[in-house]
Amino acid sequence: MKAALVTGASSGIGAAVARRLARDGFTVLAAGRDAARTASMARKSPAIHAWLGDLSGSAACARLVGDAIAQFGRLDLLVNNAGIYLPSRAEDTSDENWERTLAVNLSTPFYLSRAALPHLRQCRGAIVNVASNWGLHAGPGAVAYCASKGGLVLLTKALAVDHAAEGIRINAVCPGDVATPMLFRDAEARGIDRDTVMRESAATTRSGRVTTPEEVAALVAWLASDESAQVNGTTILMDGGSAAG
Repeated sequence: MKAALVTGASSGIGAAVARRLARDGFTVLAAGRDAARTASMARKSPAIHAWLGDLSGSAACARLVGDAIAQFGRLDLLVNNAGIYLPSRAEDTSDENWERTLAVNLSTPFYLSRAALPHLRQCRGAIVNVASNWGLHAGPGAVAYCASKGGLVLLTKALAVDHAAEGIRINAVCPGDVATPMLFRDAEARGIDRDTVMRESAATTRSGRVTTPEEVAALVAWLASDESAQVNGTTILMDGGSAAG
């Protein structure tokens, strides 16, 4: 059975990805920081195994990959989904928030990818990075987030260039607004209720609605499958047509 490692799997996109991959026949190590949610998801699916911990620093990332290998004996897929959004313009961005955003959104995917590559090479596996539409074109008041996700987009391409000949595929998905706790937390911080933010976000798309976590998970699952064997080093924008023109 193929094995996958998914970060940020406690809720939102990560949880949807873990459930979808389990449904598609993967055994999944779901890494998250919310013990109750991650454990609950694991209880509902025998294919999902919970890993609770902080991924700050390269040692923690290497430990997580090592735990996946110890548990499954192989690693076919790494999904770098964990991320944070701390909105502010440059002059209002503290050193701490700048460094934390880059650490979570860019350094952790690098450390995990570096640790996973020897195992992915054995299985001719794949990495899928969950970036953002704001990694392709900047949004307002989110300088650290945009920089980190833009870095993740080019990290994806650079890794693909280096490792394509080894049979490893590395791609990124770039969602726009998705109906996740991150979207709702940001709205709450701005004094906006859930219905209002969903309505405002939908109005920015050409599809007239907000993307669901399950739709992002379906794209991740396709990029992990043999059906996308010739897709490598690319970013796929999933924003309901907002950037189409």
